[in-house]
Amino acid sequence: DLRPGGRFTARDVHEIGGTAVILRALIESGHIDGNCLTVTGQTLAEVYGAAPAPDGAVVRPVATPILPDSGLAVLKGNLCPDGALIKVAGLKVLTREGPARVFECEEDCVRAVEARAYQAGDVLVLRNEGPVGGPGMREMLGITAVIYGQQMGEKVALVTDGRFSGATRGICVGHVVPEAAIGGPLALVRDGDRIRIDVSARRMDLLVDEAELAARRASWQARPPRHRAGLLAKYAKLVGQANLGAVTHEGGAEWPWFTQSR
Repeated sequence: DLRPGGRFTARDVHEIGGTAVILRALIESGHIDGNCLTVTGQTLAEVYGAAPAPDGAVVRPVATPILPDSGLAVLKGNLCPDGALIKVAGLKVLTREGPARVFECEEDCVRAVEARAYQAGDVLVLRNEGPVGGPGMREMLGITAVIYGQQMGEKVALVTDGRFSGATRGICVGHVVPEAAIGGPLALVRDGDRIRIDVSARRMDLLVDEAELAARRASWQARPPRHRAGLLAKYAKLVGQANLGAVTHEGGAEWPWFTQSR
């Protein structure tokens, strides 16, 4: 129950036992697998099993949550078939439909917003910022700060395959999967297309008929990578999608040390 939405501060969490309290509660409720190994060689349950129980005020037990839903929502739809995330805590408007304004990177979007080359009702589409396209999935906090600095934060929506921080406000949808760089639906959006976001229904859809989307998909070509050599070039070739953890190995891989330890 922490500020700004709640009553307490991070110091209060520390004084009742810290994040170990939260981890213990989530392990006991089954939300976290306590059998996972940590770097200590012990399992999560062994490391955090002796932590204090939730105090009931700063940290509530899982069985008696503060609210029935979390502060984050997962959206699905034809624009994000594998999901997207939006922060709903403190959200004043739950639906938005408007024309798309498409930008191929954060810098292009920032320049347009600083020049006020957008208007109320627009849905700003900021793509090629996912794990592959970034590469590395940068945090899109800068653009939201500029928008709110112009008092437009509640008047537009922002959709991106990049990340957002916990300080995000308004209708800002991030972590769109599949990302644009690998040909996800976000790559098919054009200026003027209508996009509808309905947080209550957990939906985000591109209001373009399937025949037109199929034609765009057939003609789509990947953009040249931002890095052609070095570590980031290698990373972009190996990294997976955000909904699977943006890992650089196939899901479910078992490392030799882990196999030998069992």
